[in-house]
Amino acid sequence: MSKKKEPKVKERINWRKEASLLPGYIIVLVWIIFTAAFLLWILGASLSTSREIFSGSVFKFESGLHFENYANAWKAQNVSVFFANSLLYAITACVGVILISAPAAYVLSRFEFLGNKVMKSSLIVAMSIPAVMIIMPIFSLSTKWNLKGRILLILLYIFLNVPYTTTYLLNFFATLSKTYEEAAAIDGCPPAKTFWVIMLPLVQPALITVTIFNFLGVWNEFFMALIFASSERMTPVGVGLLQIVNSMKYTGDYGGLFAAVVIVFLPTFLLYIFLSEKIIAGVTGGGIKG
Repeated sequence: MSKKKEPKVKERINWRKEASLLPGYIIVLVWIIFTAAFLLWILGASLSTSREIFSGSVFKFESGLHFENYANAWKAQNVSVFFANSLLYAITACVGVILISAPAAYVLSRFEFLGNKVMKSSLIVAMSIPAVMIIMPIFSLSTKWNLKGRILLILLYIFLNVPYTTTYLLNFFATLSKTYEEAAAIDGCPPAKTFWVIMLPLVQPALITVTIFNFLGVWNEFFMALIFASSERMTPVGVGLLQIVNSMKYTGDYGGLFAAVVIVFLPTFLLYIFLSEKIIAGVTGGGIKG
């Protein structure tokens, strides 16, 4: 006979505890309302004309919904080019960072050797150095080695994110049980195969989370792209939006500007919406302690 499911007993609400958290709830609620209102205004402006935007009648839509703003932004204002460039930089950089940082984090966390602690400390130091301090050496070396264009930007995005990604993954690999490696060694599995086939999949939540962070970082990066994107055909979305803003003095197409903002913002918004649980699992989770 199948067991009857016991009815779930609802826990009583601790009103005293909830009252103590009330200030925090109010702050979060105000922040949510402000952010939602700000985003809705941008969305409304992207479907309005410049006259409606400056007259403060964004949500009245007196002349209708202007979806052509998106078409104009995508084609006439070259948002399609900026979008494709940022997508190329972000995807390529994320793959390159994981291929470098994951093996490095595994070795640094699982093996003791001379210089291990020095390397870990060096990663922390590298994370603390502002980009503005290394821009001139990078510019000098790129000129000397004739590195430019998309290849240079991709390499910069990879190497600038390696310290953070490696440091992030260190703790996850360190908490994995050693029995996995011992069992693999007994079965005759070489160390490299053990890492790629057994150990790497065990830190999948951390890999997904840090990849999302790296993707957002590269997508929103501005300073390096402003310096090293030498032509419009290799410009990412951050610098591209600046160019669109500067062109407003000649075109006056503010509806197209806000449409471009929505297009640029959309990928990061969708990542947060659909992968929020993965991000939380990667931040709060870890490996199986041994």
